[in-house]
Amino acid sequence: MIKEKNYDFRARHWQVHIPGRRDAERTPLPNEVLLDENWSLGFPKDAGIVIVNAANDLQDYLFVSMGISLKLTNTDGEKVLWFQENTQRKKGFDLIVEDKHITVSTFQMDAFKATVHIEDIMNLEGAPVLQKGTFDRTPIYDSISIHSGCGIDDYCDNELLAIAHAGYDTINIMVKDFDVTAAGPANINDIIERAERFGIKSTIFNYMQCYHHPDEDNVQQYFDAVYGELFRRYPKAIGIGMCGESLSFPSKDPHTSGKPYKLSVIDGIPDTRPSPGWYPCYDYPAYLECVKKAVHAVKPTAKVGWSTYNWGYAPLDIRKKFLESLPKDIGLSVTYEIFSKRELEGLQTPVMDYTISAKEPGYYFTSECEEAHKLGIPISANCNVAGIAWDFGVVPFVPVPERWLTRCLHLRKAHYEWGVNSLYATHHYGFWNCITSDIVKWTGWEGFEPDYDELFRKSAIRDYGKKHADAVLKAWKLWGEAMDHYTASNEDQYGPWRVGAAYPFIFQPNITRTMSPKEIKFPTAPHAHFGSGIIKTFYTPYENENQTPGFLRYPAELRALHRMLKLWNEGLDAVQELKDTPEGERLEALGHFIRNSINTTIHIKQWWQLNMKMQTSTSKEEALAILDEIEKLAYTEIENAKDTIPAVETDSRIGWEPSMEYVTDKWHLEWKIRQVHAALREIATYRGCLKL
Repeated sequence: MIKEKNYDFRARHWQVHIPGRRDAERTPLPNEVLLDENWSLGFPKDAGIVIVNAANDLQDYLFVSMGISLKLTNTDGEKVLWFQENTQRKKGFDLIVEDKHITVSTFQMDAFKATVHIEDIMNLEGAPVLQKGTFDRTPIYDSISIHSGCGIDDYCDNELLAIAHAGYDTINIMVKDFDVTAAGPANINDIIERAERFGIKSTIFNYMQCYHHPDEDNVQQYFDAVYGELFRRYPKAIGIGMCGESLSFPSKDPHTSGKPYKLSVIDGIPDTRPSPGWYPCYDYPAYLECVKKAVHAVKPTAKVGWSTYNWGYAPLDIRKKFLESLPKDIGLSVTYEIFSKRELEGLQTPVMDYTISAKEPGYYFTSECEEAHKLGIPISANCNVAGIAWDFGVVPFVPVPERWLTRCLHLRKAHYEWGVNSLYATHHYGFWNCITSDIVKWTGWEGFEPDYDELFRKSAIRDYGKKHADAVLKAWKLWGEAMDHYTASNEDQYGPWRVGAAYPFIFQPNITRTMSPKEIKFPTAPHAHFGSGIIKTFYTPYENENQTPGFLRYPAELRALHRMLKLWNEGLDAVQELKDTPEGERLEALGHFIRNSINTTIHIKQWWQLNMKMQTSTSKEEALAILDEIEKLAYTEIENAKDTIPAVETDSRIGWEPSMEYVTDKWHLEWKIRQVHAALREIATYRGCLKL
């Protein structure tokens, strides 16, 4: 059995070339060219650094994964795989495969795309073979951006190489202050310049504030001091992305509080109007014009992007007015699934945050893309296609490739229909190089798509072996069906779905001499970017004006969760046979962890129902009987937490997320067990109170 320590996963995350990919039985077909040690890899002496690095990477791949050693040369000729810059191309490459010569004619910055494409083909075939012919590989998207998968804003060379191999070409750097990222003080220019050597662009993910209204006298000086200065300091950054919750301002729109949400009170009374960051204020376009002017005064080519993520709930006519007023040359980022309308047994259960449970794009996405396209606004899709969402907050990826493919195909259609020209592929939870990365790559070529059923089968063979491919395909299918029964509510995604079986079970009656609240702070590392700030431990419905109240939803959600659990267990049964390989053991651990997260979500809903029911009991006897049920549920959840420990020890990436760090490792699961035992002591005390 594999047993990893915390952070051991990084070595696997950075291993871009896997040994032993060669299938000894795979021989070249008549229409294929087989590379052997009679071939060389070459590029001109004056080739750019990205081409040189890409050729060196291919040499290492062929040695490590295919077991052949090819020399490098600066001389073109017979049996040379030759890299050359194509200055006519603005993106992509041509791959020309002939019997005794292969040419990669590439846009300089996309040389790694060419190398990775060649490696992907060989990995799927299990041999160093390429099909004869001329192949135009032009990306349909201008960029596919990512956050680091090894740590918040951690862009070491190993991580940049992993990003290039996963198929992403742009990194997001969270800039909180000049030379300060979410990880702390940093040499941001060094990150940008090192990324460039791998063909990766850099964009600023904005955390800088300029709390001024655009009507103020001489206001542009304040914006220049922030946004102009960003591009004076980081001239190679290609652009800046912003959204409302990290960029509030003193709006005069009467529909809002005009204040940051934490200060939206009047004489201690909460102002129920939304903060400006959560509403399309009439003066937001003027504010964004100030940002754009400051940026473009320094770097006219910089992309300025704005995400309407925070107010996608608003009616279309209000959102439309904002888009119509959006300054020229500002791009729009639209979220694929959030605010999608969904029903469960006639109840309204809209999507509240990122999830792969939503197959189709939501009305917010489709309506905003349609309007933006009419207005000529560049569109980026905020789409989570790197394989993770907030469905299970601390897993490397959600193993439901059919659902990821459906999403990628919808995005491909959105590109052709509305001009969606870039993808924001993941939020700060990063990525894992897996089947979902493959799907993004293979659905992203102009005028070319593979046979996706064949892609899935070959991927299963590549990652888990021929004898296990059918079991893996069965599990993927069942787990994909299971997600039909998932509800993306705020209380669940900020609670049991976020940390799984480590989620605490707080006894709700407040037995206290200090009148302290029952919410407890989830223990996280002091250096974690968000840490416990995005984990809500006192389970209760977070109601929303577009959503059926929790006490009505929970019975239906529990029935759905039991259907989800049944399907997930069937998929988990299918992968039991894989436990004879390390890759199979990790897939089983991932499925096991998610299964136990479903258990925790079922149990916490039952816990809330029982706590509410007990506190509205009409007799001691009724309350004591319910207390027995609560106590029994506590012991059941303790066993569920214990059963999760082997999964997180098998794969140290499970239980970790970049912005929270570890929240569901062995220590946190044992912490949860101690917490539930403390709740059981409270239950015993309350039992005594009932008997007074």
